[in-house]
Amino acid sequence: MAKPEPSEYAEYYGKYVALVPEDDILSAMKSDLADAVSFLGAVPEREACVRHPPYTWSVKEVVGHLTDAERVFGYRALRFARADATPLPGFEENDYVRTGGFDATPLGDLLAEWEAVRHAHLPFFRRLDAAAWERRGVASENAVSVRALAYILAGHTRHHLAILRKRLAGPN
Repeated sequence: MAKPEPSEYAEYYGKYVALVPEDDILSAMKSDLADAVSFLGAVPEREACVRHPPYTWSVKEVVGHLTDAERVFGYRALRFARADATPLPGFEENDYVRTGGFDATPLGDLLAEWEAVRHAHLPFFRRLDAAAWERRGVASENAVSVRALAYILAGHTRHHLAILRKRLAGPN
């Protein structure tokens, strides 16, 4: 499967799609799963609630955000893959993080939750036929294809993991 064209997603999401050069999005999502679990599983609990300026979210909040986004984008993909043309609203990520209670949850539990949601998406996407991958819907007032949503999911994860790696590596 080829990468989505820019016409398949809002310009804002181009930064996420650009982070996924692979044509095999399912393999990319699966390898990202293993990478995230390995990397985040090694973060000490004492470090997981630290906020590293200029960032405002802790590691736990980032993992909670990844889970929320995985659910939201996955739900959009489900609706559009099933030819549901109902426009879907956006979501305010900062509100979700603020009310998610992520810092009160062990990092291992948050990581297991994200892992479970990603594991659920892999067989869903694997079963889609060519027509479903091409279907589009409107989310956050922008047209988006199912194919683009899969790439956005992968790129979004890569984006946040890169930031966390930089933050946790400390000043150079």
